[in-house]
Amino acid sequence: MTISGTDRAGLRTKADGWALLPLRLMVGFGFAAHGYAKLARGPQSFAVILRAMEIPAPGAVAWMTSLLELLGGIALMLGAYVVPFSAPLAAVMVTAMLGVHLRYGFSSVRLQALTATGAVFGPVGYELNLLYIAALLALALSRSSPLSVDRWLEARGKKHPERLPRARFVGGVESEDP
Repeated sequence: MTISGTDRAGLRTKADGWALLPLRLMVGFGFAAHGYAKLARGPQSFAVILRAMEIPAPGAVAWMTSLLELLGGIALMLGAYVVPFSAPLAAVMVTAMLGVHLRYGFSSVRLQALTATGAVFGPVGYELNLLYIAALLALALSRSSPLSVDRWLEARGKKHPERLPRARFVGGVESEDP
């Protein structure tokens, strides 16, 4: 039994909203885990790294970055405010890429040896930074996914259009619906 093109398109439409859910969860978890680790070690430890990178106000930036990663990661997992969090999280990745990882090349896995105690890896390149940036871009450019706060907020807005005025074009000019 084959599925016609129309049926496949219908199945794809139904699945489209779910396709980015695993990506959103994994990217959010990654950021939250890194933010938590920075806070658990103490932001002052991260501030030492920022100072070496010549980032201004390293103490304040360490706190802001740690909290941004933790809270932004949790928000991504919940599907809450994905678009507003994507740009600052991408900025963190660009800073890490340019300040730390770029000099080591693309590859994030540099297996140097396998010893009795386990694998020995070399420095990490910028591959993972690019993957996180690409994932954030994909999430920010997509519509909200199922099981997300953003989807729930959109649904509430549709039930109460007076809360979220829709833009419409009248005579080629954008205006708001009354």
